[in-house]
Amino acid sequence: MDMKSLNALLRAVSSGKTSVENAAEKLKNLSMEDIEYAHIDHNRSLRKGFPEVIFGEGKTADQIIGIMEKILVQEHVLLVTRVSPNKADKILAHFPEAKFYNDAGMIIWKKDTISILGKGEILVISAGTSDIPVAREAYLTAKAMGNEAGYLYDVGVAGIHRLFKHKELISNAAVLVVAAGMEGALPSVVAGMVDKPVIAVPTSIGYGASLGGLTALFAMLNSCSSNVAVVNIDNGFGAGYMASMINRV
Repeated sequence: MDMKSLNALLRAVSSGKTSVENAAEKLKNLSMEDIEYAHIDHNRSLRKGFPEVIFGEGKTADQIIGIMEKILVQEHVLLVTRVSPNKADKILAHFPEAKFYNDAGMIIWKKDTISILGKGEILVISAGTSDIPVAREAYLTAKAMGNEAGYLYDVGVAGIHRLFKHKELISNAAVLVVAAGMEGALPSVVAGMVDKPVIAVPTSIGYGASLGGLTALFAMLNSCSSNVAVVNIDNGFGAGYMASMINRV
C-alpha cells in the first residue's frame, strides 16, 4: 500500500464511506504477509515509495503467481525480474493484463497510467548490442518507477564516433545508466562528457578473460571519472532503481 492509497482509505473512513471494520481488514497485512514460502513486504511502498519487486530467478511460476496475487491487492504497479519465457507464459495466463518483455526478462503489471515523478530524463546507454538485455531492464525499471526515460544502444568505445554523434542527447539527461561488458570502458567515457551522475552496469558479456563480467566491474570501480557509481554485474534493475531515486531528489 502506498501513501496515496492509505490517505484515500483514511478519508473514506472519516467520511463514513468505509466502515472501521472494512478498513481494519485492509490494513491487517500492512506490515507483511506470511504465505509460507514468502514473507511479502506490503509496507515497502510506504517506506520507500515503490512496492516490493519479485526476483523471478529460482522461483517457480506458481510461487510468483502466489506472490503477485497478494501484492496486486494493494499496489498499482508490480515488477517481476529474471523471468524465463516458459514461466512468463504461465504467469500471463493467470494475469493477462500484465506484459512480458522478453528482451529484458521482465513482467510488468500496472493498474493504470504511471504518474511521472522524476525531475528529469534518465538515459540508458549500452556499449554493444549484446548488452541490450541488461540496459532494457534498467530502462523498463526507470519507466515503471515514474520517469521520463530514453535509450541509446551500441555506441561503445570500439567506434567512439557513434557516441559523440549523440552528445546533445547525453548532455540533456539528468541521470545516465551505462551498461558495458568486455573491458567496461564506456561509463568512464560518458562520465567524462557530462556533469551528471553516471551509474555503471558491468555485464557478463565478453571472452574468457572478461571473467563473467569481473573485468568490466573492476574497470568501472577504478574509473578516473569522479561521477561514476557502480552496481553489480548484470544488475540493470538495480541501476534503473537507483537512477530513479536520484532523479527524484
